[in-house]
Amino acid sequence: MRTKFDKKEITLWEVSVLEKTVYIRLRHRLQIRPNEKILLKDIAQVIADDDIYEKLCALPLYKVTEHDRNIVIIDVMKVIRAITQIFSNSNLEVQSIGPAQSIVEVVTKKQKVSFPLFLLVWLLLFIGAALAIMNFHEDVSMQAVQLRIYTLITGEVDRKPLIFQIPYSIGLGLGMIIFFNHVFKKRLNEEPSPLEVEMFNYQLDLDNYVALKENKESMKYLDDH
Repeated sequence: MRTKFDKKEITLWEVSVLEKTVYIRLRHRLQIRPNEKILLKDIAQVIADDDIYEKLCALPLYKVTEHDRNIVIIDVMKVIRAITQIFSNSNLEVQSIGPAQSIVEVVTKKQKVSFPLFLLVWLLLFIGAALAIMNFHEDVSMQAVQLRIYTLITGEVDRKPLIFQIPYSIGLGLGMIIFFNHVFKKRLNEEPSPLEVEMFNYQLDLDNYVALKENKESMKYLDDH
């Protein structure tokens, strides 16, 4: 029994067989040194056939110059344009997954922090934190509250209830350590602290602003041609 195929169906089948698909996912942020080239493998995760994978990964997209300062935005349309130009003779389909821009941070050589400056900043933070705690205790009349609680528990009046104040001071320090989830550089557990969550949200807002502000392709004005 002979089956007849429509000519249009055969053509679509041939195209689907010959067509190759490349999947790219831009990284959210990338750090690079000045005057370096940004390759596709640096800025994105790539899934492609073995015969074109190495050539795709080595595809240059941008060269960092001194005029770029410290932030460069690479748009996904620029990446797709570069890929299609290189493989213009191939039946290649590029599909982007994930963010539409990638933030490239140009990292220059870091200067060593001087010890006197570190000591000055540490001293200012220490004094500021101590004054904040003292002012809080003064606003809520903490000393009077502690004296009242001590009298209620023991039935005695003591102007310096150290048996109550010393554990309170130790608990205050331990509570701050548990709250911030850090002992110097050591983490107590993998759960992020509230400060880290706030810093993460701030960094996301900052990245969104930079991606829209620095990316010239994301906005078009009346005078643009």
